[in-house]
Amino acid sequence: MKKISAALTLSIATLATGFLVGACGDSSTPNGTANNATTATPAANSTITSNSKGLKIGSLLPTTGDLASVGQQMLGSVPLLVDTVNACGGVNGEPVTLVQVDDQTDPRAGAAGMTKLATLDKVAGVVGSFASSVSSAAVSIATPNKVMLVSPGSTSPVFTEKAQKGDYKGFWARTAPPDTYQALALAQLARKKGFKRVSTVVINNDYGVGFEKAFVQTFEKLGGTIVNKDKPVRYDPKAQTFDTEAAAAFAGKPDAVLAVLYAETGSLFLKAAYQQGVTKGVQILLTDGVKSPTFPEQVGKDGDKFILTGAIGTVPGSNGKALEAFNKLWKDKKGGAPGEYAPQAWDAAALLTLAAQAAKENTGVGIASKIREVSNGTGTEVTDVCEGLKLLKNGQKINYQGASGNVDVDANGDVVGVYDVWTVGDDGQIKVIDKVSPK
Repeated sequence: MKKISAALTLSIATLATGFLVGACGDSSTPNGTANNATTATPAANSTITSNSKGLKIGSLLPTTGDLASVGQQMLGSVPLLVDTVNACGGVNGEPVTLVQVDDQTDPRAGAAGMTKLATLDKVAGVVGSFASSVSSAAVSIATPNKVMLVSPGSTSPVFTEKAQKGDYKGFWARTAPPDTYQALALAQLARKKGFKRVSTVVINNDYGVGFEKAFVQTFEKLGGTIVNKDKPVRYDPKAQTFDTEAAAAFAGKPDAVLAVLYAETGSLFLKAAYQQGVTKGVQILLTDGVKSPTFPEQVGKDGDKFILTGAIGTVPGSNGKALEAFNKLWKDKKGGAPGEYAPQAWDAAALLTLAAQAAKENTGVGIASKIREVSNGTGTEVTDVCEGLKLLKNGQKINYQGASGNVDVDANGDVVGVYDVWTVGDDGQIKVIDKVSPK
């Protein structure tokens, strides 16, 4: 991760020159499949419903950069939540305002965006980021500015460790479970399929290295061997060629290779490995960082065959009590079905609004003080955000049951979830074939 001091320096310089982190409203990243069904989004710094007295929240998500293909899938959730809340009376008697920023899948851009949201826009809470490295930069700015940051997808175990030390002072939570759980689920899946010897290759950032550490520990406890444990392969997030890393990751005749990647660079890595011929007879294990409908096409074909055919992976799934209603709302408003992490983004925004209403104040301090109470308390279970807001206005307590899951946020800002097991078919389509829960 970039040093925060450097990120702050860039943020100040960026703001001084009047540059605002831009979004790609119509997106240069493919996002037109029925599975995504995401309509064009407002520009990064656009505001939906302007009201100086009401609750103001932001989103800090990747519409460009290495994770754009995943970020685009969740982008519509936050404005959809804000529209829904405003249609039923808003929060604390006023409409909610939303400011959207593209973090570009880059810690420096994320720090600049978070600085803008906290100091210029003066938001009380932010949905974001997705990349763990970006959230690491953002939360270090959110915490001293008393802005509640709720990530729909930053899964690095580092956040749990720092929360336990009190680094975030309660201004951090996430609606996707940490990779300690996903790594456990994937390690159990690998052993279930009979893989005894596995190599790893990961993107060299909080997400990749954190996942690697958790997977290695779990897989070894289950009796497996990590072939390259003494020489782990960790690639530079800004690299463009991967021949050396591909050769190293597949050396030693592993049964499978765990590849913890981001889509843009990950597609180049997997293509390089295939072109070297080292993937033959080796199972590819993937994770949530590349799970998007466009990824098999990004990796490419050999003739009529998709290179990724037969690859399997895991991704945080959604099995919440509010999922059916969320899917229907998405279809009615946008058409099609929501993509990856859209339910988690919806729940992140929902928790910000519900916590503010419970606190009866539109501040980050208020949200932080009530977010666990509305998500993991003893109040009335609600799946509908508007119903929850109504009960809170009447002085009652609630326990929000989300679209992604029960979102029972614990003292470290973590939740436990279920994972979808997915594979790439002969036609290049990604199919969910099973669900696993870490045990």
